[in-house]
Amino acid sequence: MFRVLIAEPNGRLRQNLERLVIDQGFRAVQARNADEALAEVGSNSPDLVLVSVALPPDGGLKFLTLVKESDPRLPVIVTAAQGATNETIEAIKRGAFDYVTLPYEPVDMASLIRQALESGRLVRSPVQLDSKEEHEFMAGDALLGRSRPMQELYKAIGRVAATDSTVLIQGESGTGKELVARALFQHSTRADKPFVVVNCVAIPESLLESELFGYEKGAFTGANSRRIGKIEQADGGTIFLDEIGDMPLAIQAKMLRLLQERSVERIGGRTPLPVDVRILAATNRDLAQAVSQGRFREDLFYRLNVVPIHLPPLRERSEDVPVLADYFLARVTRELGVRNPGITPEAYELLTAHPWPGNVRELANAMEKCLIFGRGHPVGAEEVGSLALNQDSGPGGLNPELDEAIRAWARQGIASGRSKLLAEMLDRVEELIVSEALENTGGNRTRAARLLGISRPSLLTRIKKYGIG
Repeated sequence: MFRVLIAEPNGRLRQNLERLVIDQGFRAVQARNADEALAEVGSNSPDLVLVSVALPPDGGLKFLTLVKESDPRLPVIVTAAQGATNETIEAIKRGAFDYVTLPYEPVDMASLIRQALESGRLVRSPVQLDSKEEHEFMAGDALLGRSRPMQELYKAIGRVAATDSTVLIQGESGTGKELVARALFQHSTRADKPFVVVNCVAIPESLLESELFGYEKGAFTGANSRRIGKIEQADGGTIFLDEIGDMPLAIQAKMLRLLQERSVERIGGRTPLPVDVRILAATNRDLAQAVSQGRFREDLFYRLNVVPIHLPPLRERSEDVPVLADYFLARVTRELGVRNPGITPEAYELLTAHPWPGNVRELANAMEKCLIFGRGHPVGAEEVGSLALNQDSGPGGLNPELDEAIRAWARQGIASGRSKLLAEMLDRVEELIVSEALENTGGNRTRAARLLGISRPSLLTRIKKYGIG
């Protein structure tokens, strides 16, 4: 029978986890602190450890390090009350099987426990050959979000950060690709070495080659001295090539040589210069499509796409919008030296429902605008609608015929003398729109929520409210 060690200082949570483990048919052992947990690991060799990041006296991450030093093959699942970016990355980087934020879903946690136990069993089992012989991770808080897509992103960063693998970061403009690159660098073994950023679209094509590779004295008119390129400057460290999808084909060929041979050749030079540099690249373009259109080299694409990381657009993680809005408002007030006025619940609702085509960058600009024009008052729905979302507060509609139909409906309702006319009409409109979205997506609630520009929990609340089947 599998033994699961639960290292958790919270007694109630420890008991809940114990019941969950026992219900799965496994044996549970409890520990209240690191000393008890380490003694259990040393004497009874559990098959899995569930450890709280708040485990006394030094924290769960320190305990995780000690466990991995004594038994690297023992799977460890780290739990925490909140999904802190640095803790998630650091836990995965130190070898955690997974990182779970509380409160957890019992079904999901049970599945994760089974996966971890199976993984540990496979790792610990002797390898059977075809014979009779047997053989024995920021950018700090700048990356925000507690949604599942962001938790998966943190885990991906933690897994790949400590390696030297080339990473291709893809996502829409404004999603924070450079922040991911910085997080990868800061949690890497090269964190004390140079980190060089090159924006391939911001530098004119005529200058990009010399900027990247440098040049020798006399290589061209005006080359009065030798220049060391950005790649050489990053030697021993990391270079981040932002918007690499816009890199000219001629320079792509030289980048391919860098990836294949780990060397560069300055313009006007004749001798390849070896460089030890890790390459991180980012683009908002579909590189696979660019390859098919002949705008990007196929061989370079495969060299870059060793470890792909995708950043979700903000509309696919709308539950993170309130957290991001609070963060940006606090940051702007700190920069301007003014009081933080806060955000009203109605404004949160409107912000969450917006699709944010400009992603996180658009939200940051919106909160700055609301603060500047809000004159110290709490950010409300009116400010969000007129300033942040650029919505026209004046008369108008989708089309004149629809406007007239709504007016006729309103006149009929007013004539009836009902006391809660506005609330009833708004509820009816919302119910019809939600029903239509669900009909359009075949009942897929995640797609319906995305179509409506709201979070999935908000959609579920409306489904329950209106009794939509």
